[in-house]
Formats: sequence, C-alpha cells, structure tokens
Amino acid sequence: MPDVGRVKCASGVSGDVQPTLRRAGGFALVGTLAVAAPVLGRAAFAPFAAVAVAAAFGITDGPLFELFARPADRREGRLNGLAGFALAAAGLAILATEIGLPVPLFVAAVMVLAYGNLGKRLVAETTDNPFLGAAGFGLGGSLAGVAGQAAVASLSSTAVLLPRFAFLAVAGTLVAALFREMLFERDDPLVMLSTGMLLWLFDALAVAVGTLDVVAGLAVTVALGIASYALGAASVAGMLSGVLLGLLVIVFGGVGWFAVLISFFGVGSLSTKYRYDEKTERGIAEENEGARGTGNVLGNAAVALVCVICFAASQSFPVDGTLFQYAFAGSMAAALSDTLSSELGGLYDDPRLITTFETVPPGTDGGVTWQGEVFGLIGSAVVGAVALALLPGVTPLGAAVVALGGFLGMNADSLLGATVEGATFGNEAVNFAATLVGAVVSALAVFALL
Repeated sequence: MPDVGRVKCASGVSGDVQPTLRRAGGFALVGTLAVAAPVLGRAAFAPFAAVAVAAAFGITDGPLFELFARPADRREGRLNGLAGFALAAAGLAILATEIGLPVPLFVAAVMVLAYGNLGKRLVAETTDNPFLGAAGFGLGGSLAGVAGQAAVASLSSTAVLLPRFAFLAVAGTLVAALFREMLFERDDPLVMLSTGMLLWLFDALAVAVGTLDVVAGLAVTVALGIASYALGAASVAGMLSGVLLGLLVIVFGGVGWFAVLISFFGVGSLSTKYRYDEKTERGIAEENEGARGTGNVLGNAAVALVCVICFAASQSFPVDGTLFQYAFAGSMAAALSDTLSSELGGLYDDPRLITTFETVPPGTDGGVTWQGEVFGLIGSAVVGAVALALLPGVTPLGAAVVALGGFLGMNADSLLGATVEGATFGNEAVNFAATLVGAVVSALAVFALL
C-alpha cells in the first residue's frame, strides 16, 4: 500500500493517482477477507496464506499483477508487497485462533491498515496536503475498524458494543497512521502486527469503556490535534502521537488526567512560540518552527503513557493506583518545568553551566539562568495546581510533592545536558530521563509522606 512518485499532468492532476488508488482498493479487498474469521475458525489464516503464496510465486504478470504491483515489485517481477501484507494477516489470524488474540482485534488490525490507506489515497486524488491525507487515513481506518468488529460480533452472535468498538478502531487507526508516518511502505507487515499487539493491550486494559468517555475523548483530542497542527505547534506525526496519547489518557485515566496532560502541551506550546524570532537569532529556537514531532512528544510523555497504562492495569491487580496518578503528574510537571525553563529562561543572558557555574553561550546544553529556574518552578507548580484541582485524592501536600518532583526533574535534565547529552544521549532521551525523575520522586515522596 505504497506512496509512489507521481508526475503532474498539464491539468495539475497526478497522473499515477488512479493506479495507486486501484492498488489501495485491491489491498482493501484482500484485507476484507479477515471478516470471514468467525466462519473459518482455525482456518482463518488460510485465505491470506493462499494470497501470499500466489503473490510470491504465482502472479508474475497480467491484470492482477498490474493491480497490486508496486514499483519495486515490477523491477523484481514478484508481488512482494502483497505477499508481506497477506503473511502478516495470516500471522495475526494464527495468533487469534491459537494464542488468544481476540478475533475482533485481528479483524480490526487488518481493516484499519487496509482501509486507512484507501482513505488516504482517495484524499490524494485532490490534494497532497499531509494533514488531509492523515485525516483520510483516520476516517477510512476508523470506520472500517468499527465495521469489522461489528461484523465479527454479528457472525459470532455476540453483543455489538459500539463505544468499545469505536475506541479500539480509532486507537488502532492512530497507531497504524503513526507507524506509517514513521516507517516506509515496505513495512506494512510490521505496522499491521504492531497494531494488532497494541490493540490486544488496549482491549485488556479497557475494562469498561463508556459512551461518554469515548465521545468526549474523540471530540476533545481530535479538536486539539487539529488546532495544534493548524497553529504549527505539531507536525503530522506529532499530532497523531498527541491525539493517540490524549485518547488513551481520557479512556484509561479520566478527564482530570487529560487536564494535567493538556496543561503541559498547551502552556508548553505557547512558550515555544513566544518570541520565536528572537530565540532563532539567539540560536535556542526549536527546529521546524517549534512544531513538535513524534520524538519530542514521546520524549516528554512516554513516562506519562506508561503511568496511565499501569494505572489502568492496577484495577486488576492488588496495586494502589494512586502512586501511578502521582507519578503521572510528576512526569508532566517535569516536562512543563523543563520546557518553560528552556523556552523562557533562555531569553535571558549569562547562562551558567549547572555543573561548574561558569558562564556559557545561550543554548548550551546544561546552561541555566536564575530566571529559567523560576519559570521552571512556576511550570511545575501549575501542574501541581491542576492535579490538586482535578485529580481525585490529590491533597495540598501531594500537589507540593508533584511540584517538587517536577522541579527536580527539570534540574536533572540540565545536569544530564551538561554531562552526557550529545555524546551519549539525544535530547529526547534526556527529556525521557527528566520526566522519569519527576515521576519517581513524586511517587516515592507520596508513598513516604501520605
């Protein structure tokens, strides 16, 4: 299901769009074979295995070859793309019938990728806008994911749970779209298998998915994702990462958790854009005009994602979920504290290296200003205040602990920047370590004090 080079005709329409669209439609039809899984039972893998064998060894020319062939397939005289897609689907089918992957999730994983790409190709007929292409993938994949799960439920005579189906379909589509942005066209098998495995995890964690949670989660996260892209606060991949993260936080944690998350993304994005031209002149501006990519989003929020997943899992195990709540808030406090310290504190002169206190040029890794320290403390306090107001069970002392954890995480970021960033670790890894410090300090302090 590739993106291929296209030559513009005199009319301005891409000359290779129609073959690409037909190929995407062909892959979608192959993906639809997954719906027969409840009828085929343990033989659910067979149709895909047959397609894989035919693609690899049987179809070397003719109309079917032309329908499914990618440029690389034509050079090699073999439908490797279709074979890989079908083999991945066959592997998921075996996991569903032999290992325990729920059949609806197998179907959803195949359908969201196949029809998501078809939706993207349909949009590509009229525009090359990457955001609209991602929207086409999201709409096509989500609708197909819901329809596939509903079809399995009907064939299996089980309940049709539309809110749950919608959550899983949208989450799976976002995962697939994100991986497609990050990887290459030949990696469709990896995208499909990864989507299936993550859907399995999401399904296990989503003990109870209410209609209100799903509707609110989708409406709010999609609206904020669109706004972040339109305002230049995130790239397409960054937008997809943020929307997926927001959806999982709302469904697994709740509105209060989402408010803590947004306090980082909202205030942090505004601070990044603040006096951006001056930051560019000083050499401290974020790349891509401040638009957050996937690496930036995950570097700052990966710990938070792990915390909300552990919180959801704690409902099935004898573990106090409150610790993960504080760890989540502490990681976000560290992320916002570090962002404000860098984006606002970096506007002031005479930064000093945190390890030796010698004066260094603005933008030097590990360089800090006293103004940046103040802004960092304000940032961590903002997250602590939001947690106090909206997270259940957070006490004033707990909010202070969150603020302290965030402040220490910010300084850990500076310390790592002065010692290991660049030579050993990249900026995203340092951000991850800083948020981890914020999470651990907050959770341990709450455990000791409360």
